[in-house]
Amino acid sequence: MLKLLKLEYYKNLNYKPFKVFTILYFAILIALLFIGLIDIDIFGGTINLKEQGIYNFPEIWNFTTWIVALLKIFLGLIIVFSISQEFTNRMFKQNTIDGLSRKEFIGSKLITITIFTAVSTLIVFILAMFLGHQYSKVTDSSKVYEEVYYIGNYFVKLFTFFSFLMFLSVLLRKSMFVFLGFFAYWIVEKILTVLEFYQRLTGIQGEQRKAALENDFFITSLLPLESMSNLIPNPLMRLNLVKIMGVKYEAHYPTESMIACAVWSVIFIWGSYWILRKRDW
Repeated sequence: MLKLLKLEYYKNLNYKPFKVFTILYFAILIALLFIGLIDIDIFGGTINLKEQGIYNFPEIWNFTTWIVALLKIFLGLIIVFSISQEFTNRMFKQNTIDGLSRKEFIGSKLITITIFTAVSTLIVFILAMFLGHQYSKVTDSSKVYEEVYYIGNYFVKLFTFFSFLMFLSVLLRKSMFVFLGFFAYWIVEKILTVLEFYQRLTGIQGEQRKAALENDFFITSLLPLESMSNLIPNPLMRLNLVKIMGVKYEAHYPTESMIACAVWSVIFIWGSYWILRKRDW
């Protein structure tokens, strides 16, 4: 493992996009977690997210992980560039000649993915805990850790997303094709989701429609991007402004999405290894 870690370190040390996007990602991540401390002008009015409760326990775990998860594409760029350059610069072929097995190649990329995911998760946890203790109206230990599972969900979401990009990078090799392939898949998944919702909800109105949306199982929710999204639900319904309007929020642990993400991660990792074995590089 140490050998693979050193190999990845030296490969990416002098690769400028790797360093630029890494620094940019973590700088924006930290800055974004403090967004609640500034006033935001919206439609001529001013809103302060801290006053809306984004730093209150236990809501802070949902808010912070959902906000910073929007930045995962920055780390995704790092993963894609790191793998694509292996094939563009023929480093993969040279490494295999030098004795690096395909299993070790995938292992080295998984180490990089795991390190980035773990560091990002740790930063979010530390800053969320700090901001929560500084600005939360509730600091009882029972409330502090009530929804800390969102940190674990955040880790799984990032790891699954990066595994997906690793699979696309090994499959398509060139970074431009990877991004086009990802965008095309995103469109296809959205179309399938809309079609299923349309088919299941056509002719249903009012409370019956609401009950169907809340209780019915939709197959498309198990697709990769949808299952990742469901790990951390949109927390805007938990703002104080929305609560005043009488809207109630009920937290449900996304068990199906967690299982789906674990399965997809295995599929993407195994698929990447299978492609490396079958192709004549």
